[in-house]
Amino acid sequence: MTRYEFNPAARSASTLPLEGRGDKVGRFDRYFLSQLLTLFGFFSLVLILLYWVNRAVGLFDQLIGDGQSALVFLEFSALALPGIIRIVVPLAAFVAALYVTNRLISESEIVVLQATGCSPRRLARPVWLFGLIVGLITAALVHALAPAAARVLDDREEEIANNVTAQFLTPGEFLTPATGVTVYVRNITEEGVLEDMFLADTRDDDSHVIYTASNAYLVRSDRGPQLVMVTGMAQTLRVADLRLYTTRFQDFTYDIGRLMVTETGGRIPSRQVSTHDLWQASADLQERTNRSVVSLRAEVHDRINKTIVGVAAALLGFAPLMLGRFSRFGAWKQIVGAVLLVVVVNSLESWGSTIADTAPERWPLIYVSGLTGLAIPILLLFVAAPPRFRSDRRAQGLPA
Repeated sequence: MTRYEFNPAARSASTLPLEGRGDKVGRFDRYFLSQLLTLFGFFSLVLILLYWVNRAVGLFDQLIGDGQSALVFLEFSALALPGIIRIVVPLAAFVAALYVTNRLISESEIVVLQATGCSPRRLARPVWLFGLIVGLITAALVHALAPAAARVLDDREEEIANNVTAQFLTPGEFLTPATGVTVYVRNITEEGVLEDMFLADTRDDDSHVIYTASNAYLVRSDRGPQLVMVTGMAQTLRVADLRLYTTRFQDFTYDIGRLMVTETGGRIPSRQVSTHDLWQASADLQERTNRSVVSLRAEVHDRINKTIVGVAAALLGFAPLMLGRFSRFGAWKQIVGAVLLVVVVNSLESWGSTIADTAPERWPLIYVSGLTGLAIPILLLFVAAPPRFRSDRRAQGLPA
């Protein structure tokens, strides 16, 4: 049987001078922070892969089906990553804080520190630092990286859309690049000559036109891509009286650029614009985005709130677990409570984003989710310190 002897010279850790405990707590802070960053990196990688695979499946079918190469697919996937990471970062921070805190509690490391006189608010110091790091990452994504990547991605999508050789022409197949337009090319030579061209344009309800040509060429111009057909015939069917008109030509130019007109009519979405430009809200930007000054600046407030939510996510994974006493059955009740709090904050964040789009003049409501996400952990950390603990700390002249 093991014998335990009482050493009267020994003092309990809670009565040690603050200087004696500072180094140990400081080492624990560094250890806690390193664990948070390590698990944050791991969970971020896992979640990014899950989101990326889900997006890549549809993107792969779209690009490869349009005749694009694997390099284009990888380029588009890389440009989509900043937007995916922006979504993943707060969630990964919450999961990392929840996992590390629960493990430290189950292994009694936090329990021992609390026994030495460390309050929950003092133990939260590395979590605050971790939250600030997550907030900086989120800020870099929402204010700079994600808008820049979205801008480049949309430019590349427009370039691919205008690449009619890839999406408009596939030898030996009848294709419908636009509603009411059917194209067939028997063969495309290495020089780019389109042999035995067939093009049916039925977009006009009053007349339907069929073009046939022995050869055709794709030509770039200031007005966009043009299809030049050589030695062919145009057959026009007037729908009103079902009369057919035939016209033979030696060369004829068909404006393919009309098939590539986008629905936005030259407008750009605000997600492509940097935060600085959104806040300036110039007249040109208002016209190009079709949004008012208040609406553009509400988008800036929404981005700032996303940064605050990133900080709050880390605290929401820590503070609820400080409630209650140590139990051999684990802290599953606190974990469930933390998950529910995150669901509430995310719901408020979605509500704030909706306000930024539909009622920008009510922009102060956008910050409800971020401020709620910060206020709840602070309140929980205050509640987590029992009154007796706080009164003992005040008696020793230490902060509660």
